[in-house]
Parts: sequence; C-alpha cells; structure tokens
Amino acid sequence: MANQEETKYWLALGRVKGLGPTRLKRLWEHFDSMKCAWEADWENLRGAGVEQKIIEEMIAARQIIKPDEELEKIEKVGIKIITLNDPDYPRLLKEIYSPPAILYYRGELKATGDEFAVAVVGTRKYSSYGRQAAIDIVSELVNQGITTVSGLAIGIDAIVHETTVSKGGRTIGVLGSGIGDSDIYPNINRSLGQKVLETGGLLVSEYPPGTIPIKQNFPQRNRIISGLSLATLIVEAPESSGALLTAKYALEQNRDVLAVPGNIYSANAVGPNNLIKMGAKLVASASDVLEVLNMKQVKEFIDNRKIVPDTKEEALILQAITVEPCHVDEIIKTTSLTTAQVNSTLILMEMKGKVRNLGNMVYTVAR
Repeated sequence: MANQEETKYWLALGRVKGLGPTRLKRLWEHFDSMKCAWEADWENLRGAGVEQKIIEEMIAARQIIKPDEELEKIEKVGIKIITLNDPDYPRLLKEIYSPPAILYYRGELKATGDEFAVAVVGTRKYSSYGRQAAIDIVSELVNQGITTVSGLAIGIDAIVHETTVSKGGRTIGVLGSGIGDSDIYPNINRSLGQKVLETGGLLVSEYPPGTIPIKQNFPQRNRIISGLSLATLIVEAPESSGALLTAKYALEQNRDVLAVPGNIYSANAVGPNNLIKMGAKLVASASDVLEVLNMKQVKEFIDNRKIVPDTKEEALILQAITVEPCHVDEIIKTTSLTTAQVNSTLILMEMKGKVRNLGNMVYTVAR
C-alpha cells in the first residue's frame, strides 16, 4: 500500500472540490509526488494542465484541509485506502476509463481471487422469480469459487450479498456513499454490510468517510461495480433501472454483459430482455456464466494456487499476513511466536516462495 506520507496528500487532494479521478491522475503523472502536487504554486499547476477554477479551489482548500488530520480521520474509523499508483490496486478496475484515483475500503483487499469476479445486479422491487433466479445462480457461482460484486442496495443486490455470505463465499459491496458504519445506505442494510465484512468480504467506495448518499453518486458507483468484474449479470430490471447503467458501463469497459430472461408481460423483464435482443448472453444457470467466461475450471485453479504451510509456525504466520504488507512486530504479536521463531520461519518461507520481503521488516504473501 502507499506510504503514509503520500497517502495523506492523496486524501487531502481527494477532498478538493472539482478534483475528480481524471484530474487526480493527471496530477499524479505530472508531479514527483502528491505532496509536490498539494504544495505546487499556480504556475506549476497550470503546467500540469489544471484549469484556473480548480487551481483556485486547491489554493483555498489548503487553508482548510490539513493532510495529517485527513489521515487521522480514516485511521480512527478503521478505514483503509488504496490509490491508483499502488501495485496492489485491483487490476480489473485499473483497466477501465477513469478508475477511482482513491479507493476507500473495509475488509480484505485481495490481489488474487477477485480477478474471478462477476457483478450481479437488478431491481429493488423484485419478483419471486427474480429472487429465486438470483439465489440459484449466485449459489452455484459461489460453489465454483467466484467472487460476487453488487451495490449493497435493497432488492436483488441485497439478495446477491446475502446468498454469497450464506454459502460461505466472498462478496464485494460497492457503495455510493462513505463506508463507515453510519454512512452505509440504505440504513436497513447496515447489518448486511457487517456480515459481508465478518465473512471475509469487502466494502469499497470512492467517496470519503461521512459522504452522504446523494443521487449523482450512484451512476459513478455503478462503473466501479462493473469495473471490478469480468462480467455483469442483470437479474430483473425495468426500463429505467440503474442496473442497466451498470450494464452500459460494462459494455464500455469491454466486459461481458449477461441477462436472465423474463416474462414478456413483466415490467421487470424489459431491461434484461432488451439486452438479450442487443446481444447479451442469455443466462438460465450459473453454468451459462462460466461458459461465457471460460471459467469452468476456476475453482480448481484457485484451490491449486493456495499456499500450503509445511509447519505449524508457517500456518500461524499465513493466518497473520495477507496480500497487505504486515510488519514483523505485528506478526509476532498476532501469532504469539517468539521473535526468533518468526524471523527464521519467514526466511525459510521466503526461500520457498511463500512470502515476499518488502524491506524494512515488512512482509506479504507471495501469491
């Protein structure tokens, strides 16, 4: 993950009105660091292609926004961030046009496994048919090791997350608000968000803590849902449904669009049926999804790639570290092993290719 010094300037710049993903990326590409971007004078900001109005906003923001305080705020509420320049930034999301420059998250951000993710979205006012289709398809996707992605909204989205959790799978909820406990929208799904986290899932947003769920945030949120996924599956969506915007983003991102067909007399079937007319893959079961994506062997692939400990010390260490960097002191504290045991085991694990030494006594799993 990005070092703390750089992180606080990403956070501060992310608070500046008008500095969206595209402009933040431009600053990152132009300046040696985001600290330099934050402190740059008028002339240098113009040289970076920043418009006059935005420069004025940046200069005014420096009098109000304190980078150290921004970092303190997110650490206090247990929220982490990853930025576009981080090598562990989600690969699929990084490929889209205008990926979030800053991604706020809670839970475990995985460099591996989530590359086999499928978005499943649909209407808030679902029918019994839509509910059953979502449960059946998602259940089998989870059995095959697929990560599900949805918007933590009421309706089909909630069914996707609930089903994944109940089947012991991993699910990612993408929000159009902040991701603090009090930020989650709708309020009725706060407990569902907690279940997602408790079962090894992930909550993400490009909006900082405290951001309220205003209407214009949700179309932007939908591009992240499709961007994190190899394909987007629509389960029931009337003509004006936001789920269809997610499908539109998926097409623009050169990702597969899939749809569950519906009753021609049902308003909820208009969206998916029209998508099928336009070339979306008709899906009647999870096997149709796996076939389109050529992913029928994905569970076997994931299982074969898991790191197997050779000793009880290795097992404890593998429980303590993930793809996120972890300092030796934290590993010692978590495992209750001695310093000598941890250090000698880490050396052997590095030689076996099980962990990576990032320097300064910081380690991460190797794959």
